[in-house]
Amino acid sequence: MTEQHPVASLNAKPPVFDAAFQQKLAELIAWRRDVRRFKPDAVDPALIEHLLDLAQLSPSVGNSQPWRWVSVDSPAMRARIRDNFVRCNETAASAYHGKRAELYSQLKLEGIDVAPRQFALFCDRATPQGLGVGRQTMPEALDYSVVTMIETFWLAARALGLGVGWVSILDPETATADLDVPGDWKFIAYLCVGWPVEEHVDPELVRFNWQDRTSVGRGVLYR
Repeated sequence: MTEQHPVASLNAKPPVFDAAFQQKLAELIAWRRDVRRFKPDAVDPALIEHLLDLAQLSPSVGNSQPWRWVSVDSPAMRARIRDNFVRCNETAASAYHGKRAELYSQLKLEGIDVAPRQFALFCDRATPQGLGVGRQTMPEALDYSVVTMIETFWLAARALGLGVGWVSILDPETATADLDVPGDWKFIAYLCVGWPVEEHVDPELVRFNWQDRTSVGRGVLYR
């Protein structure tokens, strides 16, 4: 059976992204959140399949598409990921002192206990796809390709009303061993996916006085 390309059903004629679309796109980007608070309600598998199809349209170095998905479904495996987080979070918390430590202890930093769908994302660094184009001088471009795909998935999920949370407080070696994946796969991210309890235009870390957004990344050096 020939695999259908995810763009097969799209109009081949170049679209017109008018002002109304541009405004909606800006709103989508602005309202994308790192969600930590999920409803336990199930997510229709067809929605996830749709998002996975859209994610295949993401840019990747040499068209290598090196992302590899692991759906983490069993309670036992989620418990191991949760234990991994708890250990790493205790270590992270020890780096803070005084009021900052107190504030850190109050932050909600993951949704592993509730999120109905959870995925570990890996980069297949041994993939032959792409034949090495664009990554011989910067092999880490494979990792960056996975991250770019995650952002595509994230925005597409938000457009459907779904929330995505990226749990970064994990030991990648432990997670990789627990999930029993091929040795050439590098752990990139752990994503929680589900219906958000609440929606905010401002990030949670801003609302809880951890870190405001600034213009530090807006500067441009000209050479």
